[in-house]
Amino acid sequence: MAGSRREGGILATSHVKERFFEIDVLRGVAVIMMVVFHAAFDLAYFGIWHENVSTGPWRLLALLTASLFLFLIGVSLSVSGATARATLTPGAFFAKYLSRGMFILLLGLGITAVTWFLVPGETIVFGILHLIGVSVMLAPVFLRFHWGNLAAGIACLAAGTVLSGVEGPMWLVWLGVHPFAFASLDYTPLFPWLGAVLLGLFSGQCLYPGGIRRFALPSPSFPLREVFIFLGRHSLAIYLLHQPVILVMIGLIWHPAGLGFG
Repeated sequence: MAGSRREGGILATSHVKERFFEIDVLRGVAVIMMVVFHAAFDLAYFGIWHENVSTGPWRLLALLTASLFLFLIGVSLSVSGATARATLTPGAFFAKYLSRGMFILLLGLGITAVTWFLVPGETIVFGILHLIGVSVMLAPVFLRFHWGNLAAGIACLAAGTVLSGVEGPMWLVWLGVHPFAFASLDYTPLFPWLGAVLLGLFSGQCLYPGGIRRFALPSPSFPLREVFIFLGRHSLAIYLLHQPVILVMIGLIWHPAGLGFG
């Protein structure tokens, strides 16, 4: 029976028959990668640590973290979508993903408002939460396809490569086109990043057809296993809270006036 539970950190009515620990563990790994990168980014941003985190290994860590998060979003959508389509009317099915996506998008717009107030020159106009919200709202369309999601995912990645060098007006920022002087603390446009979601959706349909794991997988016990699972199941809450926590810790360790807080 469907019940109220957290799926990917979002409290919503779930139609998933069971949770798969491997998805939660991988999402927990992505959470730790995110916290490590943002801690390094904040230290560099405030001039405490003289390291360029926009290139080299740190840039690679940021790209891998976002890619893993979005890929797992696609996998989770394939699992939840398979069972939701079997238990919901078409109208309820579309409403489920529209309301969930709108909720995440509104959280992203809240971050837009906060960053516009605090760092107007680097406002997060279309970051990862905006992208996830739009992706969830689009899920009912793509859940009808299988190999088409693979093709569309590859096409999105290719389009992102082309659009990355294209300048355009601000109202096209969500697509990957932006003005020459555009700067943002987090920029995750539809192209190429929707491609990671669609590749995850395709992979989830292959690995979990009908919302059921295709393969036998033992559930091993390893150090911090439950910690990874906990982090994975509460990834949205951690995403929203980890930056304020990092900033408070920085403020407690270093003099607030030196960080521009006082």
